[in-house]
Amino acid sequence: MNPERQRTSLPVLQAEPPGAVVGSSDAEGEGELLLVGDLARATGRTVRAIHLYEDLGLLKPQNRSKGRYRQFSPDSVLRVRWIGKLQSLGLSLSEIQEIVRGQEDSGSAVFAAARLRDIYRQKLEQTRRKVRELRQLEAELQASLQYLESCDSTCAPSEGTGSCSNCARHTEPSEAPELVAGVHAP
Repeated sequence: MNPERQRTSLPVLQAEPPGAVVGSSDAEGEGELLLVGDLARATGRTVRAIHLYEDLGLLKPQNRSKGRYRQFSPDSVLRVRWIGKLQSLGLSLSEIQEIVRGQEDSGSAVFAAARLRDIYRQKLEQTRRKVRELRQLEAELQASLQYLESCDSTCAPSEGTGSCSNCARHTEPSEAPELVAGVHAP
C-alpha cells in the first residue's frame, strides 16, 4: 500500500451537529473529526501552516466545536499532503490558490479535470527536464571523482595550467571533467 495513502490512526472527535448538546449522540450526523494539532502531526506540518492554509482558502474546517476549536475531516490529511506535493513541484501557495479557485469556479467536472491535467502535464515536463539535468550532473560528478581518485599524493596542479606537474596521468587540462578543470580556470 502506498504510504501516502495510508490512513493514520489519529485521535478523533465526534462531529457536533448544529444545535446539538455536547455529549448527546446522533448516530446519523456523527463523523470523525481532527483538531488542528492532530492534523498538523498527521501531515508533518505546523499548526501555523494549517492555519495559513485555512486563511488562504486552501483548507476548510468541517466544523467548530462549542469551544470554537477547528475540527477537520479525515480527508483534510490528504488535502494537506496534496498542498505539500504541489509545493514540492515548485508551486507557490498563490499558485495553489489559483488551482483551488479554478477547480471551484469551473462549470463542470470535465473542465476542472482538463485544467488540472494541463497543470500536471506542464509540471511533469519540468520534472523530467530537471531529472535529465540531475542525471547529467551525476555523470559529471562520477567522472570527476574517478579523475580525482586516480591522482596520488604527489599529483599537484601547475600554477595556472590546471594540469598536474608531477603526474603522467593528467597532462592535459582539457581531459579533466569541467567540475575539476573549472577549479583551476582563471
